[in-house]
Amino acid sequence: MARSKKQKMVGSPPVYRSFKPSGVMRSTLEQIQLELSEYEAIRLADYEGLDHAEAATEMEISRPTFSRLIEKARGKMANFLIDGRELAIEGGNIHFRDNVVKCCNCKHMFNIRMGTGLKSCPECGSDDLVSFAGNFGHGRCCAEIGKNESEEKE
Repeated sequence: MARSKKQKMVGSPPVYRSFKPSGVMRSTLEQIQLELSEYEAIRLADYEGLDHAEAATEMEISRPTFSRLIEKARGKMANFLIDGRELAIEGGNIHFRDNVVKCCNCKHMFNIRMGTGLKSCPECGSDDLVSFAGNFGHGRCCAEIGKNESEEKE
């Protein structure tokens, strides 16, 4: 019997969810799905410059699991770039630590800790906010995980 897959921690949801070659209609492109955990591996290793052990700790997974994850992600990125496909970031067994929120009124974007009860924009006071974690189907689940981690540290 296969082991259940462990949920991976992702810092915050990506602001952009899909990419495609310019000048090509999306309907003609084959789509590659980059899971949120693969996106996080690319962000930590290639953008933040963390080594595999540090990145694995950040994602709360083992170093060998991280190494497999980053190789898979890099393969998908190469396929996207070389073959000119659409890259969509979605799915995976993850939870977010932080959230990105955008005010629909003034367009201000800001990061908050999951579970923070933000009700209005700190710039204009509007309550017309969009949760990027919510766009990926996350919110309460991630907030509960963060709450439990805070209680364990005390």
